[in-house]
Amino acid sequence: MDDHTDHSRKPRADAVRNRERVLEAAKAVFSAGGPEASLEAVAKRAGVGIGTLYRHFPTREDLFEAVYRREVEQLSELAEQLKNAKDPVDALRRWLNSTVEFVATKKGMSAALALTFQSTSELAAFSMDRLTKAIGSLLERAVAAGEMRGDISPEDLLRALIGMCYMHDQPGWQSSVLRMLDVFVDGLRVQPAGKPKARPAAKPAKPPVKRKR
Repeated sequence: MDDHTDHSRKPRADAVRNRERVLEAAKAVFSAGGPEASLEAVAKRAGVGIGTLYRHFPTREDLFEAVYRREVEQLSELAEQLKNAKDPVDALRRWLNSTVEFVATKKGMSAALALTFQSTSELAAFSMDRLTKAIGSLLERAVAAGEMRGDISPEDLLRALIGMCYMHDQPGWQSSVLRMLDVFVDGLRVQPAGKPKARPAAKPAKPPVKRKR
């Protein structure tokens, strides 16, 4: 009976692993973009047959949506992990940097995703809700620590990030965006509460000059 149970579970475990390999391969292929971003390239990178890919994802749109949802879920999980980081500003910076990779994947399949978003508003609502909550939790913690300005909303920060990513289309754009993000985040920092700014050392007072009568 135990043998039968093991054999019945193995195909399901293999199927789960194959699906994860396909999604990870699709992320890499779609991030690169260009003419090589085909389903055949995804299957080859994942080390599975094209038939296996189609069994998990019958259409291109199914695969695009699955990759997109997986990336959003991973960013949401990353925000939960970073909420316990010692430095709240560094935690926010790390999340923003990871989101650049997510946008790179999205840009690689933007045309297909546009069709998917048109067919279901639920996907757009799902992504905006998860990403806004993720960035909001990290931003709120940095503001509460007195290390970041409190006059910027999670939506503002998310729009600024996406705007930076879509302003660049040349090869190497991710490196440029990461540099811009560093400058942007540093610009939002404030002096921690209760910590006065450093002042120049006071010069020793000169003794009073005695006047002759």
